[in-house]
Amino acid sequence: MSEFETLMDQINQFREERDWLQFHNPKDLALSLNLEAAELLENFQWKSSEEAIDTQLPEIKDELADVMVYALMFCSDLDIDPEQIIKAKLEKNQEKYPIEKAKGNKKKYHHL
Repeated sequence: MSEFETLMDQINQFREERDWLQFHNPKDLALSLNLEAAELLENFQWKSSEEAIDTQLPEIKDELADVMVYALMFCSDLDIDPEQIIKAKLEKNQEKYPIEKAKGNKKKYHHL
């Protein structure tokens, strides 16, 4: 069993022991993922990136973990391979953002 599979088993066991699967339909997982991302952002509100990292790093880590856990549960429930979809997205982005046009440029792909 890979480290990722072990991690997914731990995540799923945690929610199964609490009987939370009944609440984790795709819509509610997507909502929860967004809410946790907002909590992550909250750590940066009214601060520079450097100040937030210097003063809020433990909270940033906790909120980032929440975002990742919800994303992984979402993948697990829909039988989506996170590694496969990330690789596929990287391939799409390589086409949309070719190095010769995108390097050092913050413009969206349709403005390159």
